[in-house]
Amino acid sequence: MSDIPLSVLFGILVFLILASAFFSASETSMMAINRYRLRNLVAKNHKSAKRVSKLLERPDRLIGVILLGNNFVNILASSIATVIAIDLMGEAGIAIAAALLTFFILLFSEVTPKTIAAANPEKIAFPASVIIKPLLVILYPLVWILNIFANNLLKLFGISEKNSNADHLSPEELRTIVHEAGSLIPKKHQQMLLGILDLEKVTVEDIMVPRNEIVGIDINDPLVEIIEQLASSQHTRLPLYRDSIDGVLGIVHLRKLLRLFKHNELNKKTLEQNARENYFVPQGTPLHTQLLNFQGHKRRIGLVVNEYGDIQGLVTLEDILEEIVGEFTTNPDALNLDIHPQTDNTFLVDGSITIRELNRYMCWKLSTNGPKTLNGLILNYLEAIPEVGTSFMLGEHPVEIVQIANKSVKIVRIHPSRKMIKALSDNNS
Repeated sequence: MSDIPLSVLFGILVFLILASAFFSASETSMMAINRYRLRNLVAKNHKSAKRVSKLLERPDRLIGVILLGNNFVNILASSIATVIAIDLMGEAGIAIAAALLTFFILLFSEVTPKTIAAANPEKIAFPASVIIKPLLVILYPLVWILNIFANNLLKLFGISEKNSNADHLSPEELRTIVHEAGSLIPKKHQQMLLGILDLEKVTVEDIMVPRNEIVGIDINDPLVEIIEQLASSQHTRLPLYRDSIDGVLGIVHLRKLLRLFKHNELNKKTLEQNARENYFVPQGTPLHTQLLNFQGHKRRIGLVVNEYGDIQGLVTLEDILEEIVGEFTTNPDALNLDIHPQTDNTFLVDGSITIRELNRYMCWKLSTNGPKTLNGLILNYLEAIPEVGTSFMLGEHPVEIVQIANKSVKIVRIHPSRKMIKALSDNNS
């Protein structure tokens, strides 16, 4: 090698440093590339994406061939640098050559190419795969031997190469991805996606209409009152019961009663005959399960029962869909009936509002693991039925009792902070 001109040796050394930079950039770009975007490109029959995806199926082989190439060119560069140093400065030049080569390799073959590759993984990985793939074929025997030793060593630590590509996402990780999507996904769409992910964490008990607020038809009422109730009802489906909701007979669909109205055949007997059988839902059923149950049973409304079979409330398909898409109604005046903004920037809130609805509208984070309504939360917090005018801090939020009726809190006044008013303004804009 001492017979080779210095100019040629310097040329080879530069080439080896560039080759080392190529291997370093290839390794970083292959590992940093977005696997989900890559799969999307593969589905679109992108040739480079398919080539990279094939290489990433066995990361142990990919890393093996890259490290073989990288270490080979680094060691060869070190040898040539030593020859050049001895030729120029004698034995004293070896240490200087080692120091200079270390600096150049770190700067030009490690830090710079890896930084570029991490910032632009696709731009590096796709063209690099054109060289890496045939190189893997050529060096496969050496890579195979290296992998045998490496994989057996990994097994000593309880690690299997088969699990190295297990990049499935958990619901929490998906939630983080949606949050970090930024402008790539419109805010409304982000809320819908998060609503779908939250369905498994919410039960029908969290969103049901409490039994004392269920609107239904008492078969024992005079027929004139029943007809008037049917004519003025805002709901298309109503429970039919005798004396109380515990004596529920079925669910009446108002559209099916139009024929009886037309032929003047509506009476208590025909009303009961046209009631569909009851559909009961256990109160601990997660919303994603109940959504599928509604679909499977072709139902849109169910009565929520506890472990003793007592009716606790009512849940509809619309209630579940609103957890995904937000509040929707054909009557704009019906929105936020439980929350009434006042001119003094306070809010009058109905005590029967659910904690989830209150959190959603007021941008709060009250716990939903305990009581499900504001009334229940206040009674649980105070451990007594408060008097009108009682003021206290519910978490970080000032609350004043405005009205008490039937041993429950009917109306409270919320005094929002400036931070909360700004959050509400941003949320509703």
